[in-house]
Amino acid sequence: MKNNTRFELSFKNISQLENKLNFCKLNNIKNINIPCKGLIKKELFNHTIKYISKNFHEFNVTYHYSLYHQYSKNKNKSYKDLLDFIKNSQTNRNYEILLVSGSNKKKNFDSIDALDYLKKEKNVKVKLGIAYNPYLKKYYKISSERERFERKFSTGLINSIWFQYGTDIKVLNNEITYLKNAVKDEKLNLFGSLFIPSKQFIARFKFRPWKEVHISQKYLYALDNFFDFTRDLISFYKNNNINPVIESDFSSSEKLNSVYSFLNNEI
Repeated sequence: MKNNTRFELSFKNISQLENKLNFCKLNNIKNINIPCKGLIKKELFNHTIKYISKNFHEFNVTYHYSLYHQYSKNKNKSYKDLLDFIKNSQTNRNYEILLVSGSNKKKNFDSIDALDYLKKEKNVKVKLGIAYNPYLKKYYKISSERERFERKFSTGLINSIWFQYGTDIKVLNNEITYLKNAVKDEKLNLFGSLFIPSKQFIARFKFRPWKEVHISQKYLYALDNFFDFTRDLISFYKNNNINPVIESDFSSSEKLNSVYSFLNNEI
């Protein structure tokens, strides 16, 4: 599992990015994800792609392309930007794409709309990752996630599913069973978000919970319980061939050792 683990980088500028990439090189981390949120959007996002492509060929990079954060002027201009981005990915083979609608979906231009447009492109052959939130129906009374998945999958452009973080393994298991039945014999790569619990993480989440991310009160008020859950989740990922995506900060030896202390128990 350790060799298949991916690490998501967060940074405020190219200098911070360079430091984190060098830390990854030093620690033999090859699989990295670049999010598209916060400060990492538009100019910085585009600059990041050029910088990594020019200076760090050794990484296996997945870029998150947020239709919300990369939206520009209007739908037509935004789609052209996406199309250019995808065409560049075909000539620059060191990265793949996770297509996401973003925290606030744009009307008539979310991931389903974009996939429908891409399907009609004759000269573009691409396989994309898509996000899936297993917890929406039970905890947020949003029942459209399965329907949305089926519409995305029907385009024939999907090669991976990326699961949102949450702390209800039973719900996650139910959704994985549904997805396996839905895709039948088609091979899709599965990835699951993973946070390493800490007092700081808990404090931040209590102060400002993330939109549509469910974390049980049982874990927010007892760190030992959160540790136990994390081990259970890693074990579940392993048993279901889901590759972990570390979203916690790992950019120090102490923090990276904390990540590996969890993962090593399940190798």
